[in-house]
Amino acid sequence: MANETARKLVGRHKRLSFMKTEGNTYTRMSEFTSLSEAKESKEYSRQYVDEPTERSDVVGYATGVSYEFDRHTDTPVHARLAEISDDEIVGTEAQVEIVTVDLFETKQGGACMARKRVYSVIPDSSGDGTDALIYSGTLKAAGEIIKGSAASTDKWKTCEFTEDSSGGLTE
Repeated sequence: MANETARKLVGRHKRLSFMKTEGNTYTRMSEFTSLSEAKESKEYSRQYVDEPTERSDVVGYATGVSYEFDRHTDTPVHARLAEISDDEIVGTEAQVEIVTVDLFETKQGGACMARKRVYSVIPDSSGDGTDALIYSGTLKAAGEIIKGSAASTDKWKTCEFTEDSSGGLTE
């Protein structure tokens, strides 16, 4: 029973996302009203003639992160996403690098578990609402996950990402 008392519900605020904005600076993605990940797994299903049930295996993912934010000034993350949407930027110029940090998973030395990935920004809409200028869209995976750790010296306004020595690619 001691193990049950050690379990804690993880609050959504304990998973933070940071976008690369200048040089190697990853700036916190703040003032977002939605930032939810959909794995959209790809599966291979088949039924063998000598078995009564079908088998399925996951063979890939088409990961996307739906976003929505209230546009604020002097916010480099908002400025970059708004620029891609407003100027209808395409191709690799419409890609961003994001680090997702799990504050509830600490590693040796106090850093937190983190994953880095490049995403293509797929804008959906802007201007929705009457109280604030709202942007929405999807960040679609444009590369593999790189595992590592993140640390911050400014109370998680920004973070530094360090790649795991194993190369960090998923199998």
